[in-house]
Amino acid sequence: MRSATEDLTTRARIRDAAVVRFGQQGFAGASLRAIAQDASVSAALILHHFGSKEGLREACDTHVVATFVSERDDFMGPDAARLMREALDAPDHRTPALDYLARMLIDDSPASGRLFDAFLAGTRQTLESQIAAGVMREQADLDVTTAYLTLYGLGPIVLRHHLARTFGESGLTTSLLERSTIPVLELYTHGLYTDDRLLVAAKEALSARVGPRSDKGENNPNQDPDPPR
Repeated sequence: MRSATEDLTTRARIRDAAVVRFGQQGFAGASLRAIAQDASVSAALILHHFGSKEGLREACDTHVVATFVSERDDFMGPDAARLMREALDAPDHRTPALDYLARMLIDDSPASGRLFDAFLAGTRQTLESQIAAGVMREQADLDVTTAYLTLYGLGPIVLRHHLARTFGESGLTTSLLERSTIPVLELYTHGLYTDDRLLVAAKEALSARVGPRSDKGENNPNQDPDPPR
């Protein structure tokens, strides 16, 4: 009879094997038989632990999202420099999770939507806690900020082959990550513009809009109400 500890270890081994297989072959392409072989278990045992292939995918989603969100939160703590150095020195250990996300996020399915929403929720939680702590500024629209930060964070993962190719690298190597770290953090910390003229212009443009617009230009404050004929 298996102990609770053995069941947890087996469950984790199956989940990790599934992350690799799903990342390499996609959800539809990876079979339970192949995952079972990778994890040195039977397909029946996978069903025992996860109920179905979909249940296995949900467990993989939860694990991968939790891992990345936890690491991101840790980087805001007192050990940030040490953790960053460890992450820069060992990028390969994240490869299975990166492959998994790149495959699953572009999958046109409800499951892909749930995976993105999980990252969205994690980003929102991080923003709220960092704003409350005074580390980040208050945002005009936290929903929009959350959505775009989530997209910015996932973009290099989904498009990492193009990112690597741009800098002549084979992947998200240590040298690429080192080169990217300071410029990206400068962007988040200091921004791009030296003044707020574009922000002010955008606010003026948006405030000038009166009521809903139509294709005929109705309610356009800049349109002559009785143009010459």
